[in-house]
Amino acid sequence: MTLSIGLSVNPQDPQWLELAREAERIGVDSIWVPEFWAYDAFTPLAAIAARTERVRLATGIAQLGARTPAMLAMSAMSLQNISGGRFVLGIGTGGPQVMEGWHGVRFSRPVRRTRETIEIIRRITAGERLTYDGEVYQLPLPGSEGVAIRSRAGACFVPVYVAALGPANLALTGELADGWIGNSFFPGSSEVFFGPLGAAARQAGRSLSDLDLVVAVSVEFTDDVDAAGRRHAAGYAFTFGAMGSRANNFYNNAFARQGFGDDVAEVQRLWAEGDREAAAARVPIEIGLGTNLIGPPGAVRDRLRAYRDCGVTTLRVNPIGSDLRECVAGLGILLDLVNDVNDPNGTTERDTTVR
Repeated sequence: MTLSIGLSVNPQDPQWLELAREAERIGVDSIWVPEFWAYDAFTPLAAIAARTERVRLATGIAQLGARTPAMLAMSAMSLQNISGGRFVLGIGTGGPQVMEGWHGVRFSRPVRRTRETIEIIRRITAGERLTYDGEVYQLPLPGSEGVAIRSRAGACFVPVYVAALGPANLALTGELADGWIGNSFFPGSSEVFFGPLGAAARQAGRSLSDLDLVVAVSVEFTDDVDAAGRRHAAGYAFTFGAMGSRANNFYNNAFARQGFGDDVAEVQRLWAEGDREAAAARVPIEIGLGTNLIGPPGAVRDRLRAYRDCGVTTLRVNPIGSDLRECVAGLGILLDLVNDVNDPNGTTERDTTVR
C-alpha cells in the first residue's frame, strides 16, 4: 500500500492559485477546495483545471442540501469535462448551524439524504432517464408537471467520496462511495472509522481497499514540537465549541469515540460560557500532535509511516508557511518523505523553487 499527498487550497488566501500550480509541478497527487460559508468549491476548481494538466481536482466538501442532487451532478459533470476527467466529487452533509442558518434548509435525515443523493447522481452521470422514488427525493415531483429527463451532457464517470464521522454514515460510505473523507483521526484508533467502513464494504461485496481513504492533516516542520502542538490543539477549541450544538457535534462525537470524551465536553462547556482562552488551553496537546504532521523531518516520516501502515491512502494536507515559497518548500520536503516511506530505495529529488 502506498500513500499519496493531496493539497487543500483556500481561495481566501491571496496566492491560492499559484500554490495549486506549484503543487502540481512538484508532484502533488490531488488538490482539494473546501466549501463552508465563504466561496463555493466548484468555481475555484474550474480555475485550477484551466491552469493544470495532471493533478486530480476534488471538492472537499460540497455540502448536501445546498444544491439539489441534479445540480450537484451537473456541476460535477461540468468539471469532469473541463478537467479532462480529473474531477472527484467530495460530498458531506455539513451541520445544522450552516445548513439551517446559512442555506435555510432543514438539517434532517442526513444519512438518508446522502444515500439518495449518491444514487441520483449515479443515475444522471450514467446517462439514464431520471426517475427516483425515495424518502427524501421523488423525481419527477409527484403531482407536478415534471417529466423524466435524461442529461444532454452524455454519460461520464464521476467518483463520489463521502465525508463521514458517525457509524451510520461510515457504513453508508463503505457500501456506496468510491472514497472516504475523514478528519478527527488518529492512526492508533483507526479502527473507530475503518471498522464500520470495512464491514459495510464487505457486506456490499467489496473490501476496504476499494476505497480511497483520505484524511486531513496540517503539516508543520519545526523543532519546537510542543509550541506547535499546543497551537494546533488550541485551534480545535472552535471545532469543539462552535462547529455544532451542545447536543449535536459530529467532531466531538468522533473524538469521544477515540477516548477524549471528557476533554471535548469540557472545552465545549468553556466555549459556551464565553471563556475562549480557557477553552483553547483545555484542549489536550495530544490532539494537536496526534491529528497532524508536526516536528522535524525524521519525526514526520515516522508519522507518515503510521498513517500508511494503518490503511490511509491519501493525506489531504494544509501546509503551514509564512508565504508561497515556504509552503512549496514544505510540500517538497513532505513529498520526498512520502517517497521514502513508499519506496525506501527511491532517490526522487524535487525542485521547489517557485516559478
